[in-house]
Amino acid sequence: MTSRIDTSTGQAAERAAQLLVVAVRVLRIPTAILVAVPLPFIAVTAIVAGASDGVFRIVGLVVAVAMAAVSAAFAWRRRQVVAAVDDPVALATELGIMVEMSDRADETRGILQQIAGGGGSRVFSRLRGAWRGVTMPARWIEGVEDLRRARNFAPPRIGWSISLTIAALWLVPISMVVALFALVGALAGSL
Repeated sequence: MTSRIDTSTGQAAERAAQLLVVAVRVLRIPTAILVAVPLPFIAVTAIVAGASDGVFRIVGLVVAVAMAAVSAAFAWRRRQVVAAVDDPVALATELGIMVEMSDRADETRGILQQIAGGGGSRVFSRLRGAWRGVTMPARWIEGVEDLRRARNFAPPRIGWSISLTIAALWLVPISMVVALFALVGALAGSL
């Protein structure tokens, strides 16, 4: 830890970093699967749309590109989060710096301590602590952008991560249905 970080903040940052490292490592494979599952359906939609004529070609290609963009954005965000935890000590240091940067260091430290709280039964308490962090001032949020690792776990990027995850989760059934309709339409000769 750097000398700018007090002891209690440093300890809370280390515990939060340990929790984040474990969480990201556990979710590494499921998120990779979430990236991979819709890809064949997107490819089918793009191929069928590319082989079609008229309006379906344009609409189908636009839909395929939109689905591919969601998948690519989620994969890019996943890569950033995985890279952020590759050095737990650096992550803990940046989390501590992030707390000290705020004008409300005690409140921010409390948020970090809630996130890093003990035991698996405290998941909802941790989530509540994470969302309390969303109310930080704009000046603090701008300053956090300089912290390459910690910024991935602070607002507004944490909200962006949640939004992309929800979009990626919805992309799986949507891509399946769109590919099925495209195939059925192509086989029926209506495209």
